[in-house]
Amino acid sequence: MNSIWYFEDVNLFNIMCPHKFKDAGYNHTFKEYKKNDYIYSEEDAADKIYLINSGKIKIGYINEEGDEVISAILSKGEIFGEKAILGEERRNEFALALENNTSICPIASEEMLELIRGNRELSLKIYKFIGFRLKRLERRLKLLLFKDTKTRLKEYLKELALDYGYANAVSGDTVIRHPFTQKEIAALIGTSRPTLNILINELQEEGYLKFDRKEIILKNK
Repeated sequence: MNSIWYFEDVNLFNIMCPHKFKDAGYNHTFKEYKKNDYIYSEEDAADKIYLINSGKIKIGYINEEGDEVISAILSKGEIFGEKAILGEERRNEFALALENNTSICPIASEEMLELIRGNRELSLKIYKFIGFRLKRLERRLKLLLFKDTKTRLKEYLKELALDYGYANAVSGDTVIRHPFTQKEIAALIGTSRPTLNILINELQEEGYLKFDRKEIILKNK
């Protein structure tokens, strides 16, 4: 797996989580959330950064028409709320737990900045990660604005392949074992689940992919 959470084979969760610093002296615990609990809402104070210990988190916002727009669905080992260390004072998005028993490691932005100031290697990795996240979000927004749904699905599958895929040594196919439901994939590419199912069937008939609940195989052309 070549996850966006990894840079140079270093797991940032192991570096960043204050529970890994025995002498840090930070007084906090993991927080537990149930399905549909909000970690934060739009306009809440941006005073923490969060690491996902278990479960899944939906990041999104409500547009001017009152519709929910999903910008990311994150799982174990990923961070969110990172704009708190970039000077954001109020949230312009919400973060919602998608599963019961979701466990989050919250870090006050000042604590995070203190860790960064004291560790040059960590600061480089953090800002590299944030830059990568912002570039990916910008690319996804461009796809939503300018590309048809089928193209958006193909591009998202390529993104999944980078994060969760590996090459089958025999066939050369790309096998993607991912944590997302069809409903979540549909939300991320800005379509409905029925439309997603139609597109998946079309791509299977074209020999582009083979789709299973937790595994997608992109065929080697």
